[in-house]
Amino acid sequence: MAETNPQSQIIEKQAHPMPPFPIDELRAAFPALAIKDNDQIRTYLDNPAGTQVPQMVIDAVADCFATSNANLGGQFATSIRAGDVVHAAHRAMQDFLGAADADEIIIGPNMTTLTLHMSRSICRDFQPGDEIVISRMDHEADISPWLEIAHDKGLTIKWVEFDTDSWHVEADALDAVMSAKTKLVALGYASNVTGSINDIKALTDVAKKYGALVFIDAVQFAPHGLVDVQGLGCDFLACSSYKFFGPHLGILWGRKELLQSMHAYKCRSVGDALPTKFETGTPQIELLAGLTATVDYFAALGQKMGADGDRRTHLAAAFKASQDHENALAIKLIDGLQDIKGVSIIGITNANRIAHRVPTVSFTAEGHSPADIAKALAAENIFIWSGHNYALEVYRQLGLDENIGGVRIGIAHYNTSDEIDRTLNAVKAALR
Repeated sequence: MAETNPQSQIIEKQAHPMPPFPIDELRAAFPALAIKDNDQIRTYLDNPAGTQVPQMVIDAVADCFATSNANLGGQFATSIRAGDVVHAAHRAMQDFLGAADADEIIIGPNMTTLTLHMSRSICRDFQPGDEIVISRMDHEADISPWLEIAHDKGLTIKWVEFDTDSWHVEADALDAVMSAKTKLVALGYASNVTGSINDIKALTDVAKKYGALVFIDAVQFAPHGLVDVQGLGCDFLACSSYKFFGPHLGILWGRKELLQSMHAYKCRSVGDALPTKFETGTPQIELLAGLTATVDYFAALGQKMGADGDRRTHLAAAFKASQDHENALAIKLIDGLQDIKGVSIIGITNANRIAHRVPTVSFTAEGHSPADIAKALAAENIFIWSGHNYALEVYRQLGLDENIGGVRIGIAHYNTSDEIDRTLNAVKAALR
């Protein structure tokens, strides 16, 4: 069966050719990209763990502290402005994720905390013997919360492996582990090690045949592609704004009818209105101001690329332009790494399948420690990661030592071809 392009499913085709990607103007918007250490410019390729932020996000956070620094619910000016900030952030993420209603957006400190918190509500009525299916492709943030709740409630965990030829979780493999007892399927949209993008719509269709809920970890996909929660057919989807050029926050979308019916673990003084019944305590209001600015940054990029229409349309254009730029860099990086003796890439290497992965490239090098390679690049002011990167099951399925892991290079839309050249040269030097 021919593969579908997971990126083309969620990006609307542009009516006219887009202008060139404005990389110089874009980089100028990020003050961190101009910083030097010992006269060496920084090369940020640690992006899967967290990205840099544009000046407009920094300004929004500072302005909120200056003009809207108050708790919610008061009758005075700063409290009213703080409420507006909170509402605007939920509206921004409604557009970012394609949600039907801003009340479906729950914002918290990070994706891991939100998933742990929400897992209690999602699984509250599950019974001993009910099943949760987890993917071995996933980050621990979409594995450990389900292991914990399964332990507490006597639930059964079943695993679905990824295919090491396609590097995806295949629909047939998921179908093979499903049963009438399956109540929840937890899947990653894209791997933070292999970079592979799962066909979430096809996997969700399998889960729905059995009446199971579907929870998607989109942390690694959201920086690189437009998410369409309504089109995917899932029930919950989580992401992290600090992975897409914003502040340190986690965002969770859930179907409104489900969120309304679910029990919320909250203080007695909090009502049952959405989304506040799931948003414990006072929100980080200044960071919510930065979150709105992050979405508006993407929208402004889409306008630069010639898009007309509403914010969602601008976001689609921004992601299309970013993908084209990132994919070209990823092909260059993969081709360069494959030319280095002893290097083995973990994931898709075929340039014809570049749209089936995000530009996160992990590898091992025969006879060399990943930590030593990362340390050598750090000495050149090139920032990358080594280790398991909280993807224990990926390394276990591949038969690699999770305590050693691999080397991970993660491209974002502000990276350049020159940075890839510099990185490849540094890897070669480290392996000599």
